[in-house]
Amino acid sequence: MIPITIFEGQKIAVFGLGGSGLATLKALVAGGAELFAYDDKEASRDKAAEIEGVEICDLKSADWSQFAALVLAPGVPLTHPEPHWSVRMAKDAGVEVIGDIELFCRQRRASGVDSPFIAITGTNGKSTTTALITHLLSEAGLDVQMGGNIGTPVLALEPFAPDRIYVIEVSSFQIDLAPTIDPSIGVLMNISADHLDRHGDLMNYARIKSRMVTASDLAVVALDDRLSANVASNLRLKGHAVVTVSGFGNERAMIAAPDGVLQSMEGDFLFNLDQARALRGTHNAQNAAAAIAVARQLDLPPAALSHGLKSFGGLEHRMEEVGATAGMLFINDSKATNADATSRALASFHRIHWILGGLAKAGGITTLVDYFDRIEHAYLIGEAADAFAETLSKHGVAFSHCGHMDVALDHAVKACSEAAVADAKADRVILLSPACASFDQFPNFMQRGDIFREAVQHYLQTGSVAVDPAHLETGGLANEEQ
Repeated sequence: MIPITIFEGQKIAVFGLGGSGLATLKALVAGGAELFAYDDKEASRDKAAEIEGVEICDLKSADWSQFAALVLAPGVPLTHPEPHWSVRMAKDAGVEVIGDIELFCRQRRASGVDSPFIAITGTNGKSTTTALITHLLSEAGLDVQMGGNIGTPVLALEPFAPDRIYVIEVSSFQIDLAPTIDPSIGVLMNISADHLDRHGDLMNYARIKSRMVTASDLAVVALDDRLSANVASNLRLKGHAVVTVSGFGNERAMIAAPDGVLQSMEGDFLFNLDQARALRGTHNAQNAAAAIAVARQLDLPPAALSHGLKSFGGLEHRMEEVGATAGMLFINDSKATNADATSRALASFHRIHWILGGLAKAGGITTLVDYFDRIEHAYLIGEAADAFAETLSKHGVAFSHCGHMDVALDHAVKACSEAAVADAKADRVILLSPACASFDQFPNFMQRGDIFREAVQHYLQTGSVAVDPAHLETGGLANEEQ
């Protein structure tokens, strides 16, 4: 872990005792702070109580004047739809409210100034870009730690050491709780409407995202959406060091990918992304461009960059190829929890059999109309099915109400098998890219993707999809529309 010594001898309140919360407790205890922790869930409190030096305390009845800070888990509302009660109590007592990323940044300034800090944010693509940067650097033999919003909580990483590089994915929730975030290199991938229930409106959401790169020593900003391009322009006007990137052939970008060929403006780097199977699609071209921009700042040679791009295996649930058979390719893109993320998958394939639905985000799938001519059939699941059916029907896209994912996969496989008989040379893609949150039917997008992968593997091994009989009863098949 990274011991947090900046609050040594002081009393700290911690609310939210999930994975990052427990890591925060351990880091603060190791640094000599006195901890008072709470969570609404008894099981979480019980886990925290096992950490020596932590007092489980109902913060509603605590004396807040004794606390130097409230460390809040990123999943707890800071401002919208309304501040959590712990936030209100902290502010009423004049106690600052911060998160684990802020603790990391303050401790780095105190004892880790020789450890570069690369922070990646964006509505979509930040996890893949974080993993790709880490892969490029580690393949080149550098000492790299990856964590934050991806995988390992930031304070559970190895302690600061000279030239140890921290590659940290940072969500908007975490930036909101990190008022002095100051990366060596800040990466902004894109900005589109997401998490507006937690940030109020798109402009505030964009402000939060842009604050991170504004505070960085060097900003890497993608130009492929208007809001991010505006951030890059404003930074340049202020004299900030900026490297611009694009997943397309943008002439203003210092690293771009016209027709899938990644290249630098200076002409000293060239790579055909067809050689990187895990980086198909223009969205991954943008991810690769950003990763290369960062790696070049650390003086990695072109040969090492090319090798790293080729050897990158991708991430689970993000355009993950989970199987293939005659005439069919199966793609798990369960991480696509909004329409913008799904647009990237739809743009990457033709002859798509699309499994989608769940808890819809604002706007539904109306922004995906330009990709509807790629859809041979859509298979609707979850609460969004009726609303999505209305949109698809207006644009002449064939669809079926399936209710559950196993039913959808079963129908998609049968439809693709029949199509393959008629046209064996035309491969079809069975794509799980829900454009929705998962919480109506699954605990999280990971389990949603895992179940899809397991069902595909079962089909490839047995020739059939195992469908839960209960799902056949509730899947809405009587209302199937072609």
